[in-house]
Amino acid sequence: MLTFVFPNIDPVIFQIYGPIALRWYNLAYIIGLMGGLFYCQHLVRTFPVLHLTKEQIDKFLSWAIFAIILGGRLGEIIFYPQEAFLKDGWQALRVWEGGMSFHGATLGLFFAFYLFSKKEKISIYKLGDCVTAAAPIGLFFGRIANFINDELYGRVTNVPWAVSFPSGGYLPRHPSQLYESFLEGFLLFLLLFVAIYRFDALKRPGVISGLFSLGYGLSRFFVEFLREPDGLVRILNITLTTGQILSLPMILGGLYLLFRKQC
Repeated sequence: MLTFVFPNIDPVIFQIYGPIALRWYNLAYIIGLMGGLFYCQHLVRTFPVLHLTKEQIDKFLSWAIFAIILGGRLGEIIFYPQEAFLKDGWQALRVWEGGMSFHGATLGLFFAFYLFSKKEKISIYKLGDCVTAAAPIGLFFGRIANFINDELYGRVTNVPWAVSFPSGGYLPRHPSQLYESFLEGFLLFLLLFVAIYRFDALKRPGVISGLFSLGYGLSRFFVEFLREPDGLVRILNITLTTGQILSLPMILGGLYLLFRKQC
């Protein structure tokens, strides 16, 4: 059986001084946020129907960064409690070491959408459509960073493209981070891009947000069958992972946004 050995990639690109360093994980967030910002600005210029300005998108970036970090980190602690957090409370603040819950970040962004739209007196649906159209860019690079960090790997398998991860005991495993990068990043971005440019989806506020939520939820739910579970939940004799349970509200929310009556 052919198994690919995990490439020996240092998670630190270069050390500046002491704990100050540029890591692949940080770089992925920077590229994702900046790429998302430029794409949102492009959508605002191209589609006046959004009724958003470049200045509003620029201001929302700082809100998004705070919401993603706070929500993502709190979500990781609440949804996936680890002994390290109990032994060392400061561990929760070391975001550079990884450990960010996407579902927690999504909740953080939802509150940021609500508060920012109220403050700026803009449509929460249109703001959400603009931002979620760009979100797969960050997901694509974020999952690549998970692969480099040797984390969130898949279950043991005998598929020809299996990878042996050091932290996974060097057993042949699904490279689930790359599956997610393709499904939640590249494929979902392509789906939203086609919906926007081919079917004028931005004319119906909430549709792009709904497609993103549904697309991510379904992709994550599927990949969880191949990913090493962070936790298992048994409901009505059905065993689901924590990630699948957390993805169900996104699937239902996406369906609601897609089929809700337009005001």
